[in-house]
Amino acid sequence: MTKTTETDMAVLGWREWIALPQLGISALKCKVDTGARSSALHAFAVEEFYKGDQRWVRFGLHPLQHNEVTEVWCEAPVTDVRRVTDSGGHTTERYFITTDMLLGDQRFPITLSLTSRDNMLFRMLLGREAMKGRFLVNPGMSYQQGKLSEPLS
Repeated sequence: MTKTTETDMAVLGWREWIALPQLGISALKCKVDTGARSSALHAFAVEEFYKGDQRWVRFGLHPLQHNEVTEVWCEAPVTDVRRVTDSGGHTTERYFITTDMLLGDQRFPITLSLTSRDNMLFRMLLGREAMKGRFLVNPGMSYQQGKLSEPLS
């Protein structure tokens, strides 16, 4: 793991391997994006349901790039529903969930919006809210926090 001597914050490249263990995702490539405030996770067939009084979502995820056959099905409590404007200027209402993320040797909760990223190269976008105070970004580097195996390969 690369660390800076001045701040002792881990260094990320423009893309990194992460895991979302509470969702059953052992390895997922994500794009690191300091221009995005929030983080986003690819989701399809998003369905709202209730467990007792709490609102939950069930959704599918295609964890492998260029592969829409492999699917992982996830469930998580909804932490928020709000409008998000994407980089193309389109505003949509999205579900937000909070789940643990493993990145390098750090495990911490992350809030993710659920959205279709089928047309995007990366199934997850790591926004600056999740990185704040934890990481520095070197956009000329990749996989600074270690390389995980492709999931379900």
